Amino acid sequence: MTAYFIRRFLLVIPTFLGITLAVFLIMQFVPGGPIERQIMSYQMALAQEGGAGGNALRLDSNIPEAAMEEMKRYYGFDKPVHIRYAQWLWNVLQLNLGRSYIYQEPVWDVIKSRFPVSIFLGLTGFLLSYLVCVPLGVFKAIRHGSRFDFTSSFIVFLGYSIPGWALGTALLVVLGGGSFWDLFPLGGFRPIQWEFLNFGQKIVAQLHHMFLPVVCYMIGSFATLTILTKNSLMENLGQDYVRTAFAKGLSERRVIFLHALRNSLIPIVTGLGHFFSLILAGSFLIEKVFNIDGMGYLGYTSILQRDYPVALGIVVISSLLMLMGNIISDIIYVLVDPRIRFR
Repeated sequence: MTAYFIRRFLLVIPTFLGITLAVFLIMQFVPGGPIERQIMSYQMALAQEGGAGGNALRLDSNIPEAAMEEMKRYYGFDKPVHIRYAQWLWNVLQLNLGRSYIYQEPVWDVIKSRFPVSIFLGLTGFLLSYLVCVPLGVFKAIRHGSRFDFTSSFIVFLGYSIPGWALGTALLVVLGGGSFWDLFPLGGFRPIQWEFLNFGQKIVAQLHHMFLPVVCYMIGSFATLTILTKNSLMENLGQDYVRTAFAKGLSERRVIFLHALRNSLIPIVTGLGHFFSLILAGSFLIEKVFNIDGMGYLGYTSILQRDYPVALGIVVISSLLMLMGNIISDIIYVLVDPRIRFR
């Protein structure tokens, strides 16, 4: 068992190198990089300057060679790609993610400012998933085939089929003062007067602003965990040890909740290992609909604007959290099910 986890930890290194190398190469060779964007901005400025003069002489839009070399040096494109990757990786090992091209700030500061949104969405979604979906799946398994089972399945899969951003748009129209009720704000992570609120008012205001985004963020994941809980419990209810427990005269509640449910939660609790990856949870479309400047929107805009340091910084953090989460999931799997033995 120990040897297995040692191998898993050692495999993190080549996996991380493979992920970052692939993303780095893709970003370096896609068109529309930072140099091309600077050239386009320069040419547009020249075009506007020439147009403003009416009969002004035609301006040469070619970039001087010295200026081009300086731009390549500034963005690091004056060296071969393998040297650039090695330098970037060395800086990452020194906990230096670089400096953003767009924000002109350290990448870590740019990403860190989005953490509150991601943590709130991720942590709230995580808690709601287990607090709502697990009990719902248990009751669906107990009442399998009943009207409650069919009705709840219809509602769950209806929510699963509706994109979160589409639901967000509809909720804003209905509940955000669009055409019906003005119950929730149209967007934003926090109210404008946040600094002037006391602790209790901040809690109420935060929940008020994030209620609709959390609903849209979670609506698609309810079906998976609910049906997984139901199917796992129904499978265990058909096992021999459950029939033996009933034969011994144990009550139905005791057999279901003490014996069957305990084993049914084994494939579910393994997802706890990815708890740390919730720090980067986010959805660009949902954040765009509700005007929330979160991690999903930051990652999307950094790719569109070719802000390579920010995009690569997000890849570094998310890949490390995901890789470590996989190992923690295996550890939890062993702890909750002693029958499991990794070799």
